[in-house]
Amino acid sequence: MGQFRQISTFVEVVARGSLSAAARAEGIAPAMIGRRLDALEARLGVKLLQRTTRKLALTDEGSAFLEDCQRILGELEEAESAVAERSARASGHLLISAPAGFGRQHVAPLLPSFLAEHRDVTVTLNLNDRVVDLIGEGVDVAIRIASLPDSSLVSVKLADNERVLVASPAYLKRHGEPRTLADLAKHNCLAISSAGSQRGWTFRDNGKQVTLKVGGNMACNDGEVLHDWALAGKGLAWRSMWEVGAEIEAGKLTPVLTQYSAPGNDIHAVFAQRRHLPLRIRVFVDFLRHSYAQPDYWRRAWC
Repeated sequence: MGQFRQISTFVEVVARGSLSAAARAEGIAPAMIGRRLDALEARLGVKLLQRTTRKLALTDEGSAFLEDCQRILGELEEAESAVAERSARASGHLLISAPAGFGRQHVAPLLPSFLAEHRDVTVTLNLNDRVVDLIGEGVDVAIRIASLPDSSLVSVKLADNERVLVASPAYLKRHGEPRTLADLAKHNCLAISSAGSQRGWTFRDNGKQVTLKVGGNMACNDGEVLHDWALAGKGLAWRSMWEVGAEIEAGKLTPVLTQYSAPGNDIHAVFAQRRHLPLRIRVFVDFLRHSYAQPDYWRRAWC
């Protein structure tokens, strides 16, 4: 406590320009201010201030030390403010957007627990797979499973997202298991389609990221349909673990080509840049991040 008082006194003296002004602000005698500065310089073993009856001047060491002290005191003030805000109650309405499949499985089930903790908050959850205009549509926070190209938005990573290539045991029994990326040309690949064209599948091969154009007799713009087709034994599907983890655990789907470790699109909370972010948004993002970080969350979600 004494060391902190010495540092804050040093900063205050420099800010006010004299020992007497700092003493008046604190309501103590100037001699007390002087003793604190003497003790600080003795402890550090350097001269911080050149003091005369008329003025103060920082030494080179004092200038460097002042900058560090101001930063530390500023961070302490921010930390105290953050704690005070956490003790306040979040309130108001929260409009959340999330991808349909992920939102059904990993956002909607968590909302009752979130609202039980924050009884002054109400929520609307909109599920759709398009990229919403947060500002134009008044969305407070969006869950996105992708990178964030728009610098006008703020992104907070909530969880990793591993993607895997899967097929049903029945399909693999009929058609065999692919062993290399080249083998995909022999298989029925169930791909996402958008605007009339199919998206490629991305893998890592010998440390490099490669995207392959795959072919098959069925494509869809809805990932849940591809999931269902894969379960029905219609072909290979490239899906996220949050979507197919339960079926892999149950033996209904089998991962293939795992040695090529398809890169994941991590799960993010996205919101508009604001100077003072409403507490209801901060606590919701923290709640999701904490929930997803639990060691057994994803396994429980699959079961």
